[in-house]
Amino acid sequence: MRALLVVNPAATTTSARTRDVLIHALASEMKLEAVSTEYRGHARDLGRQAAESGEVDLVVALGGDGTVNEVVNGLLHDGPDPDRLPGLAVVPGGSTNVFARALGLPNDAVEATGALLDALRERRTRTVSLGLASGTPGTPDEEVPSRWFTFCAGLGFDAGVVGRVEQQRERGKRSTHALYLRQVLRQFLEEPNRRHGTITLERPGADPVEDLVLSIICNTSPWTYLGNRPVYASPEASFDTALDVLGLSRLSTPAVARYATQLLTSTPERGPRGKHATTLHDLTRFTLHSKAPLPLQMDGDHLGLRTSVTFTGVRRALRVIV
Repeated sequence: MRALLVVNPAATTTSARTRDVLIHALASEMKLEAVSTEYRGHARDLGRQAAESGEVDLVVALGGDGTVNEVVNGLLHDGPDPDRLPGLAVVPGGSTNVFARALGLPNDAVEATGALLDALRERRTRTVSLGLASGTPGTPDEEVPSRWFTFCAGLGFDAGVVGRVEQQRERGKRSTHALYLRQVLRQFLEEPNRRHGTITLERPGADPVEDLVLSIICNTSPWTYLGNRPVYASPEASFDTALDVLGLSRLSTPAVARYATQLLTSTPERGPRGKHATTLHDLTRFTLHSKAPLPLQMDGDHLGLRTSVTFTGVRRALRVIV
């Protein structure tokens, strides 16, 4: 098997020595080329080159969810084709690693490498769905390039939190769950639209859902993790279906306390609920419009401000080694 290993040397939970051990273990089982990323977008470029070369059977992403997202966008630059494109394997090296853990992989890089080698020997694969976010035709954002995401996206409040975390990391702060919780509080205190949302969700054959403050789009469940605790925003979301949405139309102090408690105590059977909560399951296409520019995030990566985004859920988009 010919494989490309894409290594993020800045991954937060793997040392250089650990990466060397993982590379040696993988190279013992396949013809391996290892490349360390050198700039933002490099993993995407490497994934695209692997897809276009026709000479790579497998791309292994060693890093966090951001590295995985870039590799996936490179592999699917010309669209999904799981029977032709290289397969994807993930060795978690970030602070949260939602995609890898949602696939059932261990959160430890060494253990995940062992699981990956077992899966390769036993030829275990699955084909998963992905989400695609695009600029909406006829809006100021129509020329924004489309982008794939593996586990979640968000327009509004949660994307604002992601942007704040990225700013703190650029200032040298470590990516920790405590850092995220502090930025959630700051985003809440400074959120101008928390009582009267600006987002409208439109989908074919249904009435629009208006005045949302927060919109979380899930391609799988759980939505994220707080340490070892899974958090379920859309418990029914699955790699075997299209996209799920959780929308909240009120973020007053009592509402935040209620929904935060529901998220922290959520289970695979029960997520947030209430009169200000909208939950939608298995949507193949919908659009989020906002009266004011709002932050957008995908797979935990802040992508700037948007006023309109069209989302598509694509089943059987990518072959992964599990």
